[in-house]
Amino acid sequence: MRLLLDIGLLGSGLALLVYGADRLVRGAVTLARAAKVSAAVIGLTIVSMGTSLPELTVSVAASLRGAADLSLGNVVGSNIFNIGAVLGLSALILPMRVHGSAVKLEWPFMFLASFQLLLLARDGGLDRLEGGFFVVGLVLFTGYAVVIGREAVHGEEAADLAAEVSRLAPRAGLRSVGAAGALIVLGILLLIVGGELLVRGAVSLARSLGMTERLIGLTIVAAGTGAPEAATSIVAARRGQSEIALGNVIGSNIFNVLGILGITALIRPLPVSPEMLGGDLWWMLALSLALFPMMRSRAVVSRVEGALLMLAYGTYLTLLAFNR
Repeated sequence: MRLLLDIGLLGSGLALLVYGADRLVRGAVTLARAAKVSAAVIGLTIVSMGTSLPELTVSVAASLRGAADLSLGNVVGSNIFNIGAVLGLSALILPMRVHGSAVKLEWPFMFLASFQLLLLARDGGLDRLEGGFFVVGLVLFTGYAVVIGREAVHGEEAADLAAEVSRLAPRAGLRSVGAAGALIVLGILLLIVGGELLVRGAVSLARSLGMTERLIGLTIVAAGTGAPEAATSIVAARRGQSEIALGNVIGSNIFNVLGILGITALIRPLPVSPEMLGGDLWWMLALSLALFPMMRSRAVVSRVEGALLMLAYGTYLTLLAFNR
């Protein structure tokens, strides 16, 4: 009976997180369009970062409850899931075209963020100063993304971003501003409630099944909170908007490290377990690095490369299962 209750808490929390993140992003996009912000800028900032709101909520809630392994495992596991499973499946559906800004701007930021996390965590934790360093990095990335969105995004990439923004906020005007504000408030409330329910369920479920908080954070919670990225990327791939699928995942991974871990460590310093430091962080860095030659080769992530990414993710899960 307890097991069913834990699964119910986890599932209902996840549902509220996904729905709340969608409401908040739609409200924010509507306000940005009403303020005459370009679709490219909105797509590179609000949309890509908005899909990481469930991870942010869960990591902060877990940290405040003293479940640091769950908090960090959620972020690291989500980044591994995004590259291995989400990009792998998206490329299998339709080979992904790679736009210039992904190679020149987004991938270097993602790799450097992952590498800096590994370096800063080597002393066994992330303190508030290091958290502040991550947040400053996120501000710099966001500012650069705004410049790129205004000056360097053109043609098919700009059209795909505009289509995605229009899907989230088809009509933006003065009469929609009040409704957008209400959506933002509703989204925040749902995220808070959903995050608390999911963390309660995940911690209790881990104890019931004899799993560590690190393991459940890296797998069940990471895949669950990564659902918005998966949905956005897979739908974009099916529509032929492969730039959206790739940019969404890379932007989300950047926000996961710089934004989520930065904010979480500012609120409460995060200890890093030896298992996380010796294995999971290296997997995240290795998958980030492996993505670069795939993006550079013919400017396309092929179906074969997508299958290799999924194979790598399957290998990672298998090793987790045998070393639990």
